[in-house]
Amino acid sequence: MDRLLKDPRAWGLMFAAMLTIMSNATITPSLPGLEAMFADDPLAPYLTRLLITAPSLLVAITAPFAGAMTDRLGRRRPLLVGLVLYAVAGTAGLYLDSLEAILASRLALGLGVAAIMTSQAALVGDYFEGPARGRLMGYQMAATNIGGLVFVTMAGVLASADARLPFAIYGLAALLLPILSAILPEPQRFSTMSAEAQASDPGEPGWQVTVAIMATAAGLTFVIFYAVPTQVPYHLQGLGLVDPRNAGLVMGAMMFAAAIMSVVSGLIRPRLGRIGTPVSGYLALGAGFAGLSIGHSLPFAMVSTAMIGAGLGLCMPTFITTALNVAPARRRGLVTGLITSAIFLGQFLSPLASQPLVTHLGYSGAFRIGSFAFVALAVILTVTLRRQTPRNIKPLSAH
Repeated sequence: MDRLLKDPRAWGLMFAAMLTIMSNATITPSLPGLEAMFADDPLAPYLTRLLITAPSLLVAITAPFAGAMTDRLGRRRPLLVGLVLYAVAGTAGLYLDSLEAILASRLALGLGVAAIMTSQAALVGDYFEGPARGRLMGYQMAATNIGGLVFVTMAGVLASADARLPFAIYGLAALLLPILSAILPEPQRFSTMSAEAQASDPGEPGWQVTVAIMATAAGLTFVIFYAVPTQVPYHLQGLGLVDPRNAGLVMGAMMFAAAIMSVVSGLIRPRLGRIGTPVSGYLALGAGFAGLSIGHSLPFAMVSTAMIGAGLGLCMPTFITTALNVAPARRRGLVTGLITSAIFLGQFLSPLASQPLVTHLGYSGAFRIGSFAFVALAVILTVTLRRQTPRNIKPLSAH
């Protein structure tokens, strides 16, 4: 057993990361029921769909500011405040009496998610170093994928009884609040380290550019990747696979593969390195999108999305780990805020990018373009990181 998993702080950070996957996906099964519940509102079809994307937009806007706040105030206070806001705003859909009010609560939920994500990611950088940091980022992504499966399944069961009940799942943050408060202490640099000592850690030369590359890569990855959850269910219907369970199987294959590869990524990253790991992930993503563009059966679609999940499991932990590795400790909150903002902005923009392609090229054509885009990103990332990596650090090192 990995010694890292014996550290309660690692489990606390994984639980905090697991909450973030709930921000969008948990109420998805409730949308038809909510639309019917508020059928007298002429904007109901539009507002119910905004309930999913509203938190992502707020996270994209506020995450850099939340990250900067964790650099100034410490990590614990923003994390704990974020948990309180998450629990209060997330469960508000249980009792609010209009879609407009529920939408406002979802915007407030985005503020809580931004505080939680930036604080917990910065704590990963503060508590752990070297390969352990990369392994934990992989474990976190695995936890979020497993959590996504569990929470969405639970939400589906609850929504079948009452469309409002899935909002109760957000109350998990209130249960975690005392636990995380007890096992996640304030890092030493915020309690005892002087400003002079913090300033003595300048980070890797050119760290700002490397962080910008990682944030851009993360954002573009999600712009393309999010075509899977937003377009694949309709693609399957076009293939004659109209049973909703088919979409569940396809998405489940992707989440399972992402969870497995996220764990493996922390083990193979020392061999593949800063460049080789995300490039390998991009090639797997490209292959998976190519498979979706040519496949016409459920097993083929499951294999294709499994490759997509595996590719994402290689890429995403590396983007965050590399950014944390190169940045000075005093800027880790800002860095994680920028990465977080890029990820959620990519989620928000993805339908705007993919839908015109689907309209003009069809689903197969859109997925084919996605495949080419991932190959192009692999080439661009290789070139830019090779130019950016200092000469005293091997591009394929574990750093």
